[in-house]
Amino acid sequence: MARAGGILKLAVVIFVFLLVIFMTFQLLEINMDFTFRNVLSRSMPLNEVSPKPVRYKCGLSKSCPAGHFAFRMASGAASVVGPRICLEDKLVMSAVKNNVGRGVNIVLVNGRTGEVIKTDFFDLWGGDVAPFIKFLKGIAEGTVVMMASFDDLSTKLNDEAKKLIADLGSSVISNMGFRDNWVFVGGKGIKTKSPFELHIKNSADTNKFDGWPDVLEMEGCVPQRQD
Repeated sequence: MARAGGILKLAVVIFVFLLVIFMTFQLLEINMDFTFRNVLSRSMPLNEVSPKPVRYKCGLSKSCPAGHFAFRMASGAASVVGPRICLEDKLVMSAVKNNVGRGVNIVLVNGRTGEVIKTDFFDLWGGDVAPFIKFLKGIAEGTVVMMASFDDLSTKLNDEAKKLIADLGSSVISNMGFRDNWVFVGGKGIKTKSPFELHIKNSADTNKFDGWPDVLEMEGCVPQRQD
């Protein structure tokens, strides 16, 4: 009996020893898991939200400085899609607004306030150039003038009209050819050539569309008239 009791005690001691070891490992595992989670929580902030990308007026690539008007414009695409002109985050002319047409599309802007004075278009392929010349002569001093081509603007564009546009600051109007694409921002009374002008020739070797060159896009900041 004494021997059996000794064996039983030994078994109890061994069981308790093993239980202690098991519980120790369990506590260590819990503690390690907690520590690991704590490190992760510190290295990864909760509810982290990516900042929204900054959007500038008219979708410009950067903000215009104070005292400037933001603009973005595109010429027409072949004879299918009309030009688009945006000023100070407002779409002024587009096919969606149904106020563009074949030839030259124009926006007149008050150079001091940035307010749109008038929008119009003139068919210089099948129309008469006389109304266009009259329009150009009637532009008031200090007016910002934005122009974009659509389809063709050169067929009826005579020397008088070219001279009036050159006086607005254009450098390339005298070289305008059949179905060339062109975007331009100038002003009545400007003393120098405008920095806002793009021109692409109609060429079978480089045309994007069948018979028409690629669309031209231009953006910039027009200085507000101070005098």
